[in-house]
Amino acid sequence: MSHFIDRRLNPKDKSAVNRQRFIQRFRKQIRRAVSDAVSKRSISDTDRGERINIPTKDISEPQFGHGSGGRREMVHPGNKEFMTGDRLPRPRGGSGRGSRASNEGEGTDEFAFELSRDEFLDFFFEDLELPDLVKTQLAEQPAYRSERAGFTTEGNPSSLHVVRSMRQSLARRTALATPYNRRKKEAEEELEALLAEEGVDESDPRVVALRDEIRRLEQRVAAVPFLDSFDLRYQNRVDVPKPTSQAVMFCLMDVSGSMDQFKKDLAKRFFILLYLFLERHYERTDVVFIRHHTVAKEVDEDEFFYSRETGGTVVSSALTMMRDIIRDRYPTDDWNIYGAQASDGDNWPEDLGNCRKLLTEDLMPLLQYYAYVEIAPDTPQGLWEEYQRVQDYFGNFAMQRIDGAADIYPVFRNLFEKRSA
Repeated sequence: MSHFIDRRLNPKDKSAVNRQRFIQRFRKQIRRAVSDAVSKRSISDTDRGERINIPTKDISEPQFGHGSGGRREMVHPGNKEFMTGDRLPRPRGGSGRGSRASNEGEGTDEFAFELSRDEFLDFFFEDLELPDLVKTQLAEQPAYRSERAGFTTEGNPSSLHVVRSMRQSLARRTALATPYNRRKKEAEEELEALLAEEGVDESDPRVVALRDEIRRLEQRVAAVPFLDSFDLRYQNRVDVPKPTSQAVMFCLMDVSGSMDQFKKDLAKRFFILLYLFLERHYERTDVVFIRHHTVAKEVDEDEFFYSRETGGTVVSSALTMMRDIIRDRYPTDDWNIYGAQASDGDNWPEDLGNCRKLLTEDLMPLLQYYAYVEIAPDTPQGLWEEYQRVQDYFGNFAMQRIDGAADIYPVFRNLFEKRSA
């Protein structure tokens, strides 16, 4: 039987193969533990790993045990009761696996397993996908990577390929010297045959001529240079565009008087979760924060979530600013554009038509996806009814309602669940 020993070094996270095998085997338990962890931790803490406890009974291995009876031959030193050839009765009943209570307080704890950040997020985002995820174009300033592109006869001395150059030198010398070596061999055979004839010596003109020819051929072969500049080969490298995808996420939030701090906190968690999701699909993700009451304003993240400014509600102001920013800074040929809006659904009645018009005519044709989350425990407000008309015409427009923190994750999954083609 052959034995193979794998002595390859493991990566820094130890046995990656065994780790993946373990995760695959206990996938059900780990997925359940991740789901429990998500329900207990805040969304802002999603971007980290998790300690998973797996019950001992789930990791136990099947074992073979000896039953009662059977034929056994044993030697007991100091035996005074039996002689050779005596027959002994078989042991009676019992499998020998009984257990007793212990007064030592010892036992086996559950198996603890640490999930890394990436492994946790893999389970967290399982069965989710970005709708219409496409790489529309290379980055605005294309990144390049250097790739090998064969060999060239010119280049930097530091990129000289010695083996390829010597191979080229051997091929050249062989090609140039072969005719002379062939003729030299023929001349040597003729000389040997001539000297074998009777009455022919070194002074014979034919012998002298053949020796002169052989000497001339040897000089021609020796004149072929061992290494010529024609033989030099350099490693050729070319810069090719490195495909990179980029996305921008517009976060729109109502900060009017009806949006209390609790609703703003729910909106914040939804935006963070969406950002984590986008970050895993794109190499570069920009975020634009737009907060609005009667007037929209582009702000930084801190002001977006913690500013105390408030007022009435005109949602179209935020949609108009989003449209203008897209036109000025994020051309659709270069960016995957996503929109996320959080509101309590309240809006100035005369402004509802403006919102629908901005979305249907200006924004939705430019967006990969638009998600509207209404944070309202009561009946849907006017904005919800108006947005339903938008949803009827655009498959990349989704809307859900959130009542509390426990609804964020299920709503998020519902917005971005995998859909059949």
